[in-house]
Amino acid sequence: MLESSEKAEIIKNFRRHEKDTGSPEVQIALLTKRIEALNEHFKKHKKDTNSRRGFLKLIGRRRKILRYLQLTDPEKYQEVIKKLGLRK
Repeated sequence: MLESSEKAEIIKNFRRHEKDTGSPEVQIALLTKRIEALNEHFKKHKKDTNSRRGFLKLIGRRRKILRYLQLTDPEKYQEVIKKLGLRK
């Protein structure tokens, strides 16, 4: 899980306005951080298939939000994937 200080920093970097916590950009950034943490977990625990299912669900959710952002605001989409280092 993310620590509250890490989460607050991510929200601060990706928010659209002062009280924004649910915009697609923030959601994508938070999901990416969780996915990265789980990826490190799986390097140590290769046989943890129960957690892998949740991991795959997180990836699917992030993919859906990215697709939505690409359709609604292509410039913001490009900015977010560049900031997060997605889509090599």
